[in-house]
This record gives sequence, structure tokens and C-alpha cells, in this order.
Amino acid sequence: MSARRNPFEELERVFERMRQEFDRNPERWMSIGSGEKAESESMALDLVEHDEEFIVTVDLPGYESDDVDVRITDSMLRIRAERSEEHEEEEEQFIHHERRHESATRAVRLPGAVDKDAVNARMNNGVLTITLPRIEEDKARRIDVK
Repeated sequence: MSARRNPFEELERVFERMRQEFDRNPERWMSIGSGEKAESESMALDLVEHDEEFIVTVDLPGYESDDVDVRITDSMLRIRAERSEEHEEEEEQFIHHERRHESATRAVRLPGAVDKDAVNARMNNGVLTITLPRIEEDKARRIDVK
């Protein structure tokens, strides 16, 4: 007697691969349908690992420190930059009025645990530098079931 084949087995494998891809690159999917720039068009990001810390450097030309929001949740570093600009120019009998709104979002999974209370972010000439001090990751521990 032959074993029955699960007709959904291949579909389950596809969904598992999709979930793994999302977990690996969540920033790639964050901007879909939001009107924000896609990751490839948004912010260039470098993540460097040192013994004591991680250093993240992000190019944000034209943005000021007040335009940038940095958050850490679990092992994800999320960066959002948003700015609005208006320019009004009067020439002869008409007014030329321009408005611009730009935003970009980026998320990156941190490769290790960090001290969230000691994170430092600085903006200098359009370059955001985030210093994330490393801490020892929580080790698994046994929990007694009563």
C-alpha cells in the first residue's frame, strides 16, 4: 500500500520560503503600497560589526536630525526619514509655488543583542551614524514546569 501524498506540501514549502525571505529582508517589503521609495531607491546603509559594538552608517543627504526617527524593537533597527519643503517665488504677475514631501524607511536585523539604553545616534552633514553597544545574548535556560 502506498503512502498518500499531501497535495498542499509544495504550497507549504513555498510559504515557508516566503516567510524566510521576509524575515531575512523585511525592509524590502515595508514600502510596498505606502507611497514610499522602494529600498533600492531609498537609503544606503552600512552595518559594521566590532568586538564591543555595531556601527550603522546611513546616507541621508538633505535631511536634518529632526527629520529622522530611529527605533529598535527586538533585534530590528528601524530608520525613518521624512521631510517636507515648500518654496515660494514671486515673479512679475504670478506666484510659483513648489511643495515636496519625501520619506524613506529602512529596517535591518541586527546580528546580535545590543544595549538599547546606550544606543547613540548622530547626524552630521547628511550622514546618520548609529552606535549600538553589544551585550551578551540571553542564554537559554531551563524552566521548571509545575
